[in-house]
Amino acid sequence: MPEAATGGETFDSAERLSPDALRELQLPRLRASLRYAYDHVPFYRASFDRAGVRPEDCRSLGDLARFPFTAKDDLRATYPFGMFAVPRGEVRRLHASSGTTGRPTVVGYTERDLSTWADVVARSIHAAGGRPGHTIHIAYGYGLFTGGLGAHYGAERLGCTVVPASGGMTSRQVRLIQDFRPEIIMATPSYMLTLLDEFERQGVDPRTTSLRVGIFGAEPWTREMRREIEERFAIDAVDIYGLSEVMGPGVAQECVETKDGLHIWEDHFYPEVVDPVTGAALPDSEHGELVFTSLTKEAMPVIRYRTRDLTRLLPGTARAAFRRMEKVTGRSDDMIILRGVNLFPAQIEEIVLRTPGVAPHFQLRLTREGRLDRLTVRAEARPDTTPEQRTAAVDLIVRAVKDGIGVSVAVEIVAPETLERSVGKIKRIVDARPRDKG
Repeated sequence: MPEAATGGETFDSAERLSPDALRELQLPRLRASLRYAYDHVPFYRASFDRAGVRPEDCRSLGDLARFPFTAKDDLRATYPFGMFAVPRGEVRRLHASSGTTGRPTVVGYTERDLSTWADVVARSIHAAGGRPGHTIHIAYGYGLFTGGLGAHYGAERLGCTVVPASGGMTSRQVRLIQDFRPEIIMATPSYMLTLLDEFERQGVDPRTTSLRVGIFGAEPWTREMRREIEERFAIDAVDIYGLSEVMGPGVAQECVETKDGLHIWEDHFYPEVVDPVTGAALPDSEHGELVFTSLTKEAMPVIRYRTRDLTRLLPGTARAAFRRMEKVTGRSDDMIILRGVNLFPAQIEEIVLRTPGVAPHFQLRLTREGRLDRLTVRAEARPDTTPEQRTAAVDLIVRAVKDGIGVSVAVEIVAPETLERSVGKIKRIVDARPRDKG
């Protein structure tokens, strides 16, 4: 069990592991996880056998690269419980993705898994600056989405007071923040910007609130978005990372004292970065697709799970034993190839955020005219933007995309609150191109 925080210096003994102590933990845990998955999950037994590897073939951490990947489609193909390693009677909770593009992916947790999850989220909140006795306003959605409940139990494990606001009812959330005076807020960055708009709509200066730290995750966000949130709210904005297939929020956390990337809690989740096309393992510091293997999960172990998130691994700083991952720059499956040019939503976001008169809410719409694909950037104007400023914003974005990315796009500046909001993950790309027949 975690140790109580003393003097604000530590939360649990693992948070300040030495590099040598961490390495001593990882290999036996990795070997045990491979054996456990092989013995208890038919999918992994078949997958390992097809690849011609056995758990005992992992004699070093580098040997993990010999084992096959797990993809989201594998979880969908075994829906709902085919990836579970324990009998249903030992599962204490189920979560699932939204399933908007097909069958949802289902994940399960034993009692021990839930305790581990609470531990790593508590460790994450502590690294972000949270301490026992703080009040945390949680605006992640509760329910099958892992964000709300994951943050909730981690905050309670740390010894914090939780305001389980969930998503929606934005005007009421502004009132709760003013009345309950939380020090910390946990939300998606896009919803934090929605709250920011609501504070200003109500005539309340966001910089006067009790909030001191914002812990944001569930979607990629840029340095420009961090700068805007920090300046307009007068808080420290830090990143939290996780995904339901691996555990939920709390897989990695940015430390408030450095804000230089997310330290991965490698005593529970072993990271790799691979070439997103070939699958070849890449050395630390090279950009590629993030892959995770669970080291302590019981209900649903995952072996070399392809996250599709693009980043790179760097040495630890504030938590020296744990490697950092850079902020996710995009997803390999979100890449748009427009007339031969690779483009990611995060690149457009950086341009939108530095354009005067434009709010940080935008959407990319793909259409086809004849044989050519066309991309339209639809961005919301700020409430006080004049028609002349809107016209200037269109020209600025068109020119910045052409100069910085090398492709021509159309730009529409729409009225405030025109684009659909989400309290979870914002849908950045709308593909309206006709589907090929056959």
